[in-house]
Amino acid sequence: MNRILIVEDEARIASFLEKGLRAQGFTSQTVASGREAILAARDADFDLMVLDLGLPDMDGHRVLREIRARGERLCVIILTARQTVSEKVAGFDEGADDYVTKPFAFDELLARIRARLRPAGEAEPETLSAGPVTLHLLSRTATVGDTVVELSTREFQMAETLLRSRGQVLSREQLLSRVWGYDYDPGSNVVDVYIGYLRRKLGDGVIETVRGAGYRAV
Repeated sequence: MNRILIVEDEARIASFLEKGLRAQGFTSQTVASGREAILAARDADFDLMVLDLGLPDMDGHRVLREIRARGERLCVIILTARQTVSEKVAGFDEGADDYVTKPFAFDELLARIRARLRPAGEAEPETLSAGPVTLHLLSRTATVGDTVVELSTREFQMAETLLRSRGQVLSREQLLSRVWGYDYDPGSNVVDVYIGYLRRKLGDGVIETVRGAGYRAV
């Protein structure tokens, strides 16, 4: 199981990242300062760091320079609101592996994390399946048996999230944060509504309700 170090001082975003990554099977730890990040990268065995640049005690560029100077080779994805070309060039020159700007789509960040952690020669799957349902990830389409089923963007994202974690129970909160992002309303019933949409389109036997816990693809 890959371990990810999240370096983010905004609690809402940090919590959103932790929940989203945990729902996808990653183990994560969050720190809120540059000094903590430097110590954690030294003392623990992480595969990847998601690094904010605007930290309260030091700039994220300094964090990156220090961990690279002592030979730390974990992958680093910068996640920041800074969008200028000069900031991006500086990040790559200092040893960043990728650069994602805020506001960001979790799907994109997740895809970049997977790409960085994927073993050499191992390709991202092109389809996900559960029972008669197949999601075609490249074309973003779904089929039930030989029948093409039209899914909205949100419906496809929820179906993909469930099928990527097939057999694992995902809570409503995990699905909210994963599909709707860190601005979601925790009191919303939108997950249940969309589960209903998916069951009508994909059939009743694909998504199981686990009472008091959430949903899972079977």
